[in-house]
Amino acid sequence: MKIKAALVKEKGAPYEITELELAEVGAKDVLVKIVASGLCRSDYGERNGNSLNFPNVLGHEGSGIVERVGDAVTSVEVGDHVILSYAYCGECKHCAEGHPSSCEKWFTVNNLGKNPRGEFILHTEDGEEVNNFFNQSSFSTYSLTDESNIVKISKDVDLRLMGPLGCGLGTGSGAVLSVLQPKVGEGIAVFGTGAVGFAAVMAAKIAGCYPIIAIDINNKRLETAKELGASHIFNSKEADPQEFIMGLTEGRGLDYVLDSTGVQPVMKQALGSLSNSGTFVPLAVTKGNFEVNTFFELVFGNKKIQGVLIGDTIAKFHLPNLIDFYQRGEFPFDQFVKFYDFEDINQAEADSLGGEVIKPVVVMDKSYQPPN
Repeated sequence: MKIKAALVKEKGAPYEITELELAEVGAKDVLVKIVASGLCRSDYGERNGNSLNFPNVLGHEGSGIVERVGDAVTSVEVGDHVILSYAYCGECKHCAEGHPSSCEKWFTVNNLGKNPRGEFILHTEDGEEVNNFFNQSSFSTYSLTDESNIVKISKDVDLRLMGPLGCGLGTGSGAVLSVLQPKVGEGIAVFGTGAVGFAAVMAAKIAGCYPIIAIDINNKRLETAKELGASHIFNSKEADPQEFIMGLTEGRGLDYVLDSTGVQPVMKQALGSLSNSGTFVPLAVTKGNFEVNTFFELVFGNKKIQGVLIGDTIAKFHLPNLIDFYQRGEFPFDQFVKFYDFEDINQAEADSLGGEVIKPVVVMDKSYQPPN
């Protein structure tokens, strides 16, 4: 079938809205009419050559409505509202133990440009193969995906808002609620207040952390972080955040520190802000290296660095929980979302990179009407 998609022809090229051919629905496939998709920093990284081959169609924070299902699909049916997340095999040890983001085939099914059966599902009108991303490529009017990608949700929420839960917001919240699992009263700092950082702040408030310290160089974002649940905010452009944290905690440091900046000097400050037995979680998508003295910065004090991919959650349970939090006013991420027409996707990315917008969302289906 013919679809419209934001094609990236080569490394660093802008998005071009182009007509492509999408493969027919197979036995295990789900065809989703995309209503909207969030833009993530990972999309920017892939557009500039992180791992995926070109040409490609990016997008991995899609939300939409199921239009067709294969004969072997059992978990969703036509008309269901869904969020698209990442793909996983469902058969390896890690998937069986409830950690699908540690799937042994994760890179194969998400970053090699093909579906889990090893097929290209996107082609140009001339027959050129186009690489898929996260087994969804949601910068398009339709997505041909797998049951593993699908999270069925209630129809009483605005679908246009829901896509970012599948990656950025799921990452920050999952890192806190599913991985760190802090006890009430334990302290946390979040370095970098983008969408991932805001999600971590809101999750820390839900968990009952104190203090919750948000650190950034943008005062407007810091004020928003305070509204979302930070007990303390700090502009690291004006002074040393590590000194601030040590002063606030009387030299003990914090139980948990998250970094969403990926900036190496900032990450050193973040690690240096830990208490003994504390855990540092680096969340940024970056090719940069991070140098650590394993004895003095980790062994001495029993400190830990914890890798976390997309929150290390089971999406079909975690994302509906986030929606419940949202509906109760505890996870108000709609405060930092801005909608753009699909045709304005390049402007949406530019506004995000420039710091004008926290979470841009491009809307493909302008006929969609959110519930009252």
